[in-house]
Amino acid sequence: MMKRLSLAGLIIAVALIAGGVAFLQVRAAVRVAQAEPETLTHKVAIQVNQNEKGVMELALNNAQNVRDYYRSRGEEVAIEIVTYGPGLYMLRAESPVKDRIAVLALETSNLTFSACGVTQANMTRAEGKPVELLSEAKVTPSGVVRLMELQRQGYAYIRP
Repeated sequence: MMKRLSLAGLIIAVALIAGGVAFLQVRAAVRVAQAEPETLTHKVAIQVNQNEKGVMELALNNAQNVRDYYRSRGEEVAIEIVTYGPGLYMLRAESPVKDRIAVLALETSNLTFSACGVTQANMTRAEGKPVELLSEAKVTPSGVVRLMELQRQGYAYIRP
């Protein structure tokens, strides 16, 4: 009989301790949430995989429109334009939209231009000379993989 009571008492004590710990964890999480209001940051990834000036312009229009919309609401937005395949021409030194990229990059703090390293290497090999990119371009190992990573991080995916 004594063993039953001891076992029952032990089970009750463990349950009370576990409940108390869970309560303290929830209370601490609420305090952190109240102390540090979350800054809402919207995130969008824009894919460019075509060597067409119209598609490049549309991607830049999308980026600018998203930026302007959230700026007017006083909200933050992170924008990443990811180029690969024929779309890499958007970020090459001879890009038909290089002037607009330069201006947009200066005007937009959270804007990244990602260039596919695989495509750059393939173009370099095919052309027999290094493919030069705009200074605004950031080389990523793989454009497609970069889009996957961004989607996993909660970025909305746009394909103009």
